[in-house]
Order: sequence, then structure tokens, then C-alpha cells
Amino acid sequence: MNAKNLGTANLHSAPCPGPMANSSLERRAFLKFGLVGAAGLTLPGLLRMRAMAGEKAASRSGKSIILVWQPGGCSHIDTYDPKPLASSDYRGPFGQISTKLSGVQFTDLIPRQAAIADKMVVLRSMYQHAPGHPAGSMQLLSGDPDTRDKPSPKYPDWMSVGHYLLSQRSGAPKALPGYIGINPPTEYNGPAYLGDAYSPFSITGDPGDPNFVVPNIGLTDQGEIGRMQRKVGLRKRIDTLDRAFDRVGELGALDQFESQALSLLTNPETKRAFDLSLEDDATRDRYGRNAWGQQLLMARRLAEAGVDIITTSLNGKLCGRVHNWDDHAVNHNVFEALKFRAAVYDQAVTALIEDIYQRGLDKQILVCITGEFGRTPKISYEPSTGEGDGSAPAGTKQPGRDHWVRGFTNIWAGGGMRVGQVVGATDKLGEDAVERRCGPGDFLATLYHHLGIDSSKVFIQDFNGRPTPIVDQGKPISELI
Repeated sequence: MNAKNLGTANLHSAPCPGPMANSSLERRAFLKFGLVGAAGLTLPGLLRMRAMAGEKAASRSGKSIILVWQPGGCSHIDTYDPKPLASSDYRGPFGQISTKLSGVQFTDLIPRQAAIADKMVVLRSMYQHAPGHPAGSMQLLSGDPDTRDKPSPKYPDWMSVGHYLLSQRSGAPKALPGYIGINPPTEYNGPAYLGDAYSPFSITGDPGDPNFVVPNIGLTDQGEIGRMQRKVGLRKRIDTLDRAFDRVGELGALDQFESQALSLLTNPETKRAFDLSLEDDATRDRYGRNAWGQQLLMARRLAEAGVDIITTSLNGKLCGRVHNWDDHAVNHNVFEALKFRAAVYDQAVTALIEDIYQRGLDKQILVCITGEFGRTPKISYEPSTGEGDGSAPAGTKQPGRDHWVRGFTNIWAGGGMRVGQVVGATDKLGEDAVERRCGPGDFLATLYHHLGIDSSKVFIQDFNGRPTPIVDQGKPISELI
């Protein structure tokens, strides 16, 4: 698909060839060679791969999405969809509090979000069909209908697809990558047949650490800058030895992306987008001086700077003993784990949502907060497998909630949406979505819609050359848009 077929509002209905569809064997071999030994790609290497894959100069959609991922799945009953009239083996121990929306209650774990519910859409009727973490993540983030867990994704996730499609738009190269992950959710997802060139530029570590730095960003040492420029010059001279390789403009694209990499390495404005020290102390305190708070603050900075897609996982030690939201009784006492992480989570999410509205970014930036599924409405009890934050000593019988796909909640904010509403409902026990049921296709179509992509008309060729829809079934959730 070329630039003239990709409009701001929607996409041409013709199949879009994947980035390797017209590749020669030499290009495939070169791309494979670029991956050898790369446990994690540096930005210049990633951009070089994209150029070899034929990616055109990236331009911004004018819109951004921040996906805040809860790996393992958040208990909807204990947060956004309480069931105070259910029996004690369902409802849990938390009280209910009123929100900014009349007649709508959250649990008392998230009072800050309750106070800004008028800036959110609470979608209480999500469902999917894949009960395992790998398949559940693949189903929600890529639309894969297979309910079996697989070692790697068959279909590219929406982040990679969005990045690929937006990269086809004409325009001058931008210094910042179009898709950035801050501790991103890539364990069970990825670009699949689009190729690793469309993976995120990943930032790992704790942005709340005073010594945290993003590597390969904003070099200031003039000697190092000079060495980088000389390397680029040498590469260009080598390229002239065999222009027969440049069958479809790969070397021209390579030049553009090498320039983009150099800009990211040397441009002080690029460095500023990642530099949290430029935020005033009050803002950093408002998000929370911890990994989650500073991840969401960095996500806002990157979206404000024009990055199309930012993903970030709320995982690690702030989750509790097993570092995720997978609150089986063997992992955590679900209620102690939720209490352990609730204050940090509530503060960071509230700060992000308030910030984008106060800065006038609520039309540009869409925030979506979700996990791959919810947790069982009925409480289970099993012996703990180990002591730690949110978990009693090994052998202690404690409550937990297991995987649940039939009805769960996700949160939306910004994006020019009609906020201040609850969409859909689960039944009286929180087991099944019974009003305005929304599946993975609806979820994906809504995200694409914000980026100006009409998912009903876009097909990308897979490894076998088959045109594959980016959303097989589903359409944007009308109540949100």
C-alpha cells in the first residue's frame, strides 16, 4: 500500500502487501543477517532493518495512543465493577464509593479515579474466548481467534500494524520512532509476519530511578558524534560499490533512516522528549516517584512529542510477589496484592488522565488501560507457594481469583471520546457481559479508528501472500466515538 492509498480518515480497500512481499532473496538474507546475535536492537540497527524492509519515511498521524497494560488481568469486581449485593464468596472485602458519575460506584481501592470518572469511559462488558495468558494476549491485541496458547504470535499485534500502516504515509522523516515501548508488553505479542522491523523501540528499566538513562539518546560527546558520522560516511561509500542491490529504493530509505538514527542520537530536542528531569518536581510527585508513575509520565511526554503508539506494562515489584496481576491464590492473596499495588496504580493513572486534559491533549491522545482478561468473580482458595508482598508464607491457605474471559472491564480516556459514561454491564455476579457486549474485534477497531485507520478496509499480506484483514470481525465501539 502506498501513500496515496492511505488517507487521513481511512485506508484503501485493496490488499496491502506486507513489507517483505516483494523482497529479493538478498534482502531477506541481509535482514536475517542484521538479526544475528541481537538480543535487543539499538535504534540505528532497528531503523536500518526497517529501511531494508522497504519502509518509507514515517510521518505522524496527528494522534497518539498510550496502552497501559495490566499483565495477568485486573479483577473487575474488586475495582471498577463492584457487586455489593453478591454473596461473600463473590464480592470480596472492599467497600464501595461514589464516583463523579451519578449512580456509578467503584471500590474504595481507587478513590482518585473515582473522583475523575467524568473524564473516563468505563467499559464493563469486554469479553474474549482465550483463557491462557499467551492466547488471551494474542486474541485481545491481535484478534487471533485461536484459544490455544502458542509459543509465538500468528498475527501481528495492533501496535505493529498501526506502526507499519502509519509508516507508509508520505512526509519528512521524524527524529522520534513511531512506536515506543516503555517496559512494553511483548512477552506474548509481536509483529509476526510484518517482521521485527516493526517491533517497538524498547526502553527498559525503572524511570523512577534517579540514575535511570535511556541509552543511545542525545549524545553530547563531540568525539563520539564525530565517530558516528564517520561510520555513516563509510557506509555510504560502501553502498556505492553495488547499486544493483537497490532494486526498489532500499538504499534511499536506508539513508533516510540512518539520518533519523543520527538525529535521535545527537538532536537535543529528541533527548528532551525522554528527559523526565525537565518536568517540575510537582508534576513528577503527582504521578508518583516510582516506576509506574514515571513510566506513565514518560508516555505522556512521548505522545506530546508526536510518537504515534506508546505501550507500557504495569508489572514488576510494585505488583507484589510474582510481579504481575495474575492473582491466583497460589501466587498472591488477591486482596492483599490489590491493596499492595492500588495506591501507586490509582495515583499514576489519575495523574496521566488529568494531565492530558489539563494540557489540552485530550483530542490527540487516547489512553486505554486493560489486561488480557479479568479474574474469576467467585473466590477460590489454595495454599500459597511462597511468602512475599501480597502473599502469606508457603502452605498458607489464601484467597485468589483465576483467569476470566466472559466479562471484564477496561478503561478509556481522552481520544476525543464521549467520556463520563459507563458502557455495558455484567450480570449480578459479574460473570458474563450481558449488555453491549464488546469483543476483541471491537476493541481493535476502536484503537485503529483513533489513528485514522478504517480497519474494515485494510488487508495485509501474510508470509504466504494471502491478504489478511487487520480486524476480522468487529467495528469501532460507537458509544466511545
